[in-house]
Amino acid sequence: MPLEGRHKSGAWEALDGGYTENHRAYHTWDHVADLLEKLSEFSHLSTRSDIIAVSVFWHDSVYRTQNQNGSLRPDYENVRDSGKLFRQYTLLNKSDADAAYELIMATANHLQARAEKQYYAGFADDFDLFLDLDLSSLASPWEEFVEDLARIRTEFSWAPEVVFCSSQLRILEKFAKEDVRLYRRTETSEKWRDAARANLKRCVTELQRMIAELSAA
Repeated sequence: MPLEGRHKSGAWEALDGGYTENHRAYHTWDHVADLLEKLSEFSHLSTRSDIIAVSVFWHDSVYRTQNQNGSLRPDYENVRDSGKLFRQYTLLNKSDADAAYELIMATANHLQARAEKQYYAGFADDFDLFLDLDLSSLASPWEEFVEDLARIRTEFSWAPEVVFCSSQLRILEKFAKEDVRLYRRTETSEKWRDAARANLKRCVTELQRMIAELSAA
């Protein structure tokens, strides 16, 4: 899938500079590669796999956990800045660029995000597939799930343990709710839903226990 010609000069350097930052441990090139591998597996479900691939490359191009004043940086700001960086380097036509931008921005709110416009026939389905891919790691084998959480913890190494655990608990509890449609496409849901729910339930219990112990100490 040739994507280089769809970007201005310097795009690769901008991406590589982001995904190889020293503070990153989960949001690295490995994450991008994992999503591209899964996109290949489910490419038969997509209409424009090239648009999804572009979005995979850029969606975490900016990722910082801490503001300059030391406060927790809202993830929406990372997504917003990733979208801006994509806009800076893309050579896609306006409609395709807008489609990819909307996919990137959707990662700020996985569960509530909805396709705002049908940029091409099948866009809404590609939108859903992209978000499913980005949450696919929730269905990893438990050992890998724990390793991913440890990598994210490394990215928040500046934060006290109770702050990190509480932040992760707030996020994962939303995903773990019984009435939440975690995966949108039938095929991805059939493959990942049960494993993801089991992991989330187990992780929420573990985080609650850790927070209780830390608070009592």
